[in-house]
Formats: sequence, C-alpha cells, structure tokens
Amino acid sequence: MTGGARADLAEKIAGEVALSGEPGATLRKWRTDFDIAQTELADHLDVSPSVISDYESGRRDNPGIGVLRRLVSGLLDIDEARGGEHIRQHARVISAGFDSDVVHDLREYTANVGVESVYEATDAVELARGSTDTVSGHTVINSIEAIRRLSSDEFYQLYGQSTNRALVFTGVTRGESPLVALRVVSPTPNAVVLHGINEDDVWEHAADLARIDDFSLAVTDTDLDDLLAGLRTIP
Repeated sequence: MTGGARADLAEKIAGEVALSGEPGATLRKWRTDFDIAQTELADHLDVSPSVISDYESGRRDNPGIGVLRRLVSGLLDIDEARGGEHIRQHARVISAGFDSDVVHDLREYTANVGVESVYEATDAVELARGSTDTVSGHTVINSIEAIRRLSSDEFYQLYGQSTNRALVFTGVTRGESPLVALRVVSPTPNAVVLHGINEDDVWEHAADLARIDDFSLAVTDTDLDDLLAGLRTIP
C-alpha cells in the first residue's frame, strides 16, 4: 500500500468533513462507503459506538482536528487491514485522467442521498429498484465512447471512489450496450440512468438485467445540459 495514496485520500476525507455544512453526515457517508460498521470503527479506536453515532448524528460538536485525524486514520487502517481496496480505487481515479469526451462529469456528494434525488435532478423514470437505494456520487459517461475506447479496468475506474454511486450513460438509443457491458464489470454500481431515451424505447431486457445484477435502473430524455445542471444541485 503506497503511503502517497493513503495520504491523498486522508487529506480528501478530512477536507470534505471540515468544509461540509453537515460534517456528521459526511463522516457517515465515508464510513458507509468503506463498508465499515459503527461498532467496528469504535472497536478500532477503543471508544464506545455511541461516540461514533453522536458525531455522525450531530449530537456532539463538530470533531476537532485531533478527533478527525483519528477517525480518518481508523477508516484507512481498517481498509488496509482488509487489503486496501478503497485506497487503491482512489489512486486509480487520481491517475486515470479521463478525457472530457468520455466522462462529462464525476463527483462525490457530501453525504449519501436516495436514488430519488438523482431521478429528480435528471427528470428520470425508474424501471427497476436495487436492494441499495442510496448513492454517494455520480459519473456521467458518453456511452458510445466509453464502450468503444475503455478496457474493463478503465471502465471500473469510472466508479470514482465508490461503487455506491449512479452511472449516467448519455447518447443511449436502447440501453442494450451499456447494460451488457456492466455484466462483465464487478461489482456493479448502485444505480444506472440511461440518458436519451424514454421508457417506451428502452431495450426490453434492460429492467430484467438490472434486477439480476441488483442495481436501480432509470431512463431520462432530458437535455444533456439540463441533466448536468440538475446533478450539480445535489449537495
């Protein structure tokens, strides 16, 4: 595990929490992105789980720099002990350097939001619901360029810092190609939005594949500029 990747991610997490209007929610977002239970983090830090809960709920004052450093180090320590998946993924995003004609937008949110927030922002209609109905970021992808130019490893890098996100595919005609492409990528994102079509035009097997791979699926035919503007309203 490279110290640089860990240090970069630690700085990013701490910065997001410190600058957030809801630092507790941002802490909770990162902990859940790392798939770490409150009790596991509390055990690692040798504190009561109620301490973690109080910070995340806002019942305690915003954590000072010393407490924040311990919380972030605890998340990264646990991730490293598990093999460092999230630290490596962050490093991949930093080094990916995707062209703007492939990725229109890639952003992490300050807290987990329901998929309904993404649907509202993009004027999307849901076709299938996965078992996890929250996301903590989005990636907007040119579907044709992504499928034509990216390897499976590069495709996975589009997830940003977590698979707990929505992938929005633009330039879709039926949705068959992106959904088939997702079948070879593991794990899948929590939600997929197909842009450029309405529910009558979508590939007949699209919803079934989403249910099999357990992600939420929606479609929207809103203008691309309006879609990107809508996504920017998500905090």
